Amino acid sequence: MYNMENYDGENDYMQQEDDWDRDLLLDPAWEKQQRKTFTAWCNSHLRKAGTQIENIEEDFRDGLKLMLLLEVISGERLAKPERGKMRVHKISNVNKALDFIASKGVKLVSIGAEEIVDGNAKMTLGMIWTIILRFAIQDISVEETSAKEGLLLWCQRKTAPYKNVNIQNFHISWKDGLGFCALIHRHRPELIDYGKLRKDDPMTNLNTAFDVAEKYLDIPKMLDAEDIVGTARPDEKAIMTYVSSFYHAFSGAQKAETAANRICKVLAVNQENEQLMEDYEKLASDLLEWIRRTIPWLENRMPENTMQAMQQKLEDFRDYRRLHKPPKVQEKCQLEINFNTLQTKLRLSNRPAFMPSEGKMVSDINNAWGNLEGAEKGYEEWLLNEIRRLERLDHLAEKFRQKAAIHEAWTEGKEDMLQKRDYETASLSEIKALLKKHEAFESDLAAHQDRVEQIAAIAQELNELDYYDSPSVNARCQRICDQWDALGALTQKRSEALQRTEKLLETIDQLYLEFAKRAAPFNNWMEGAMEDLQDTFIVHTIEEIQGLSTAHEQFKATLPEADKERLAILGIHNEIAKIVQTYHVNIAGTNPYTTINPQEINAKWDKVRQLVPQRDQALIEEHARQQNNERLRRQFANQANVIGPWIQTKMEEIGRISIEMHGTLEDQLTHLRQYEKSIVNYKPKIDQLEGDHQLIQEALIFDNKHTNYTMEHIRVGWEQLLTTIARTINEIENQILTRDAKGISQEQLNEFRASFNHFDRDHSGTLGAEEFKACLISLGFDIANDAQKRTGIMDPEDFKTCLISMGYNLGENEFSRIMSIVDPNRMGLVTFQAFIDFMSRETADTDTADQVMASFKVLAGDKNYILADELRRELPPDQAEYCIARMAPYTGPDGVPGALDYMSFSTALYGESDL
Repeated sequence: MYNMENYDGENDYMQQEDDWDRDLLLDPAWEKQQRKTFTAWCNSHLRKAGTQIENIEEDFRDGLKLMLLLEVISGERLAKPERGKMRVHKISNVNKALDFIASKGVKLVSIGAEEIVDGNAKMTLGMIWTIILRFAIQDISVEETSAKEGLLLWCQRKTAPYKNVNIQNFHISWKDGLGFCALIHRHRPELIDYGKLRKDDPMTNLNTAFDVAEKYLDIPKMLDAEDIVGTARPDEKAIMTYVSSFYHAFSGAQKAETAANRICKVLAVNQENEQLMEDYEKLASDLLEWIRRTIPWLENRMPENTMQAMQQKLEDFRDYRRLHKPPKVQEKCQLEINFNTLQTKLRLSNRPAFMPSEGKMVSDINNAWGNLEGAEKGYEEWLLNEIRRLERLDHLAEKFRQKAAIHEAWTEGKEDMLQKRDYETASLSEIKALLKKHEAFESDLAAHQDRVEQIAAIAQELNELDYYDSPSVNARCQRICDQWDALGALTQKRSEALQRTEKLLETIDQLYLEFAKRAAPFNNWMEGAMEDLQDTFIVHTIEEIQGLSTAHEQFKATLPEADKERLAILGIHNEIAKIVQTYHVNIAGTNPYTTINPQEINAKWDKVRQLVPQRDQALIEEHARQQNNERLRRQFANQANVIGPWIQTKMEEIGRISIEMHGTLEDQLTHLRQYEKSIVNYKPKIDQLEGDHQLIQEALIFDNKHTNYTMEHIRVGWEQLLTTIARTINEIENQILTRDAKGISQEQLNEFRASFNHFDRDHSGTLGAEEFKACLISLGFDIANDAQKRTGIMDPEDFKTCLISMGYNLGENEFSRIMSIVDPNRMGLVTFQAFIDFMSRETADTDTADQVMASFKVLAGDKNYILADELRRELPPDQAEYCIARMAPYTGPDGVPGALDYMSFSTALYGESDL
């Protein structure tokens, strides 16, 4: 008893039998279709031996015709059959046939010679189906698929141009008959008028296909149209058997199909490369345009007049660094990655290197980016300096207004007072009083000289700092100075008048005079104290606020002595009142020598005492603010001192990974992607540091002694880290792409990397020209003779001795040729990826223009030209139209109208062209 089972080998053509339910053969409709189809198939081979069968289960019972069938379809001789009529002879013949089937790699399950001899229809049909699979379907191969899948793909490819045909299986997809008609029309269009066929007339379609196949293609009629139309799901094995006959009938067309596949593959690569070039050009143009628009904004140093406007500029710059620039950094990195990937694909497909449009080279974009960062570098520093300047200006302007207001309040009415002629009608005592009063005024005037000089000095500083409202400040200062000069002149004039009158006056009240002399400076001291206590201040450190607090404490220590002076001055006034009361002196009740009275002294003293605690509170609040600023400095420094070294460490680790050779390229890629993931997961700490930096800037903190790292250092390091890991991953991916495309082994890649690392002495990831030349020689390239050959690898000392002993004079011509390949941009450096591309190009084969030209010649039927209809028939529509649009007209003497030159087109695919 034999078992019928698919044999396990490299041919998996019979896997569809794994789900074959043999009980389905009991279905009368399917059994009928299989009987007719299998009988016709057997007779199509048996007639070559001059015989046929009528009843499939009866005619194979003695095994003779079964052995004959196997000899015809295999072309081999079987063992000599038994000619006896006994059952044992029949079983012997059937066993010989089954042994032959098993020798072809087919494992038979549940099929024994006894069932065949007994006429078991189920087992007989199963055995014939196994023979059909092995000898008619197994060897079908289409685009790396075989057997059933290969046959189905062949049908789909051949019927693809027919819109009303959709082949998805070997049962219901064939019921309308159009699939059979399409196969015939595709290969022999003169046999069927396909345009007249209708999908709703399956009987006509099926009969037309069966009749034409039998009459013109020598394919026997294995199916009945009525059985196919009348069955919900036609028998799959019957359909496959019949369709395989079409495949073998048209197998001669496979050579043209293979040629078409080669052309499609080449054209698909070319179309993909063209799309990558267009994408690079657009991305480069957009990035350069953004840089062109941004640089003028960063170079604009026109200052604003107010703090609010300048702070808005600073906020706009923060938005640029956080929101607008990071995506452009990613675009620039992606642009370089796309460029490198495109160049790798061009080299792998044996195409010339891609040269971007004028001004859009990677180096051009790097130069433009450098200009952008150059403009950006000083912009933030300028903004902060301007904010400091405006802050200083606001402080000075407020101080100017306070001092000017105080001075203007003091001078109010002074000119009228100095211009009075009251001394003309005054008594002697009144004259003396007026003279003393005037002397006190002169003392007060001299005391105000410092304030006037301070006002002028502040106005001068505002002018030097280019204060926007300098004209109004200058005008006010000029008015104060002019008034001060006028007061000086009037004071001098009145003094002279009083002195002339003084000789006429003898009596003066010494107590009033003493009161005036002591009250005036004390009053001036109190005014100065009030001015100081209300003076605004600006500090940036705790030390500065502590200095102000110390000065304020020193001032408070002088208050007891001042209070004693106040009581002494008030005692003089009390003594005057006592004398007036005691001696009944007739006076007006006011001090003739001064306008200062005890009430004013007490009021100002109370004001001073009131301002002291207010000043205390202001200093306490500022001290708290400075403590908070110090906390912000330390908070930022603690994070920056961790993040900065972390970024540097990651950069060094990535550099070591790209240089060392631990594991396969896939292992290195996995390791790098793990690094990339850990780096991306670190981003929240960068964002947290950005938040702390923003708090520092909002607090107007301009220095930090606790760290050497600035936010700009961290940003630049972070961007470089992201760019480095992306570039390194892309380099490994391109090495994998090169290895897989060129068939380079892992050992060869390790050998190339070891040689590259040996000569990359500065671990920069690139080789100079001389380093690259030495690396090539160490790998066995004889550059001196302008030829390339593999001679092995020498260790450095043996190689050095060999070169000296042989007197090598490295040829510049060959070396220049190699450098033009690995360094097309002429940067003077050779990256490891370019080195790998060159070595893979030297050690592997690729499609050539001659091969593509030969493929086109097959499609053209050995003609020197090809027609558009031939391209549309053999190639997919989009690639056929691609060729027609780009092929030049054929101008040879044997040309015909519409002839296309496929030779120049093939050459242009691998050389300089406009394709």
